[in-house]
Amino acid sequence: MPIYQYEPVEEGCKICGGKFEINRPLSRPPLTECPVCRKPVKKCITGFNTPHLTKPLSMTDAKKAGFTVLHKRDQGVYEKQ
Repeated sequence: MPIYQYEPVEEGCKICGGKFEINRPLSRPPLTECPVCRKPVKKCITGFNTPHLTKPLSMTDAKKAGFTVLHKRDQGVYEKQ
């Protein structure tokens, strides 16, 4: 489930502290009011997390993960290493 960040349209209250984050399924419509103070809110555009590799995978990493590593012998012919 994605995490959405909301901020108040008007001045924030002391109960909710203004901005808040909430987990909501994609199928649910965006919130229009704060669940705590019932003041109108709008959804903020925030950054997102993308997976990235810290290092390229090596042949031994691929073998440890259970993949079969093939070596190109001729034009269109591969054999196991």
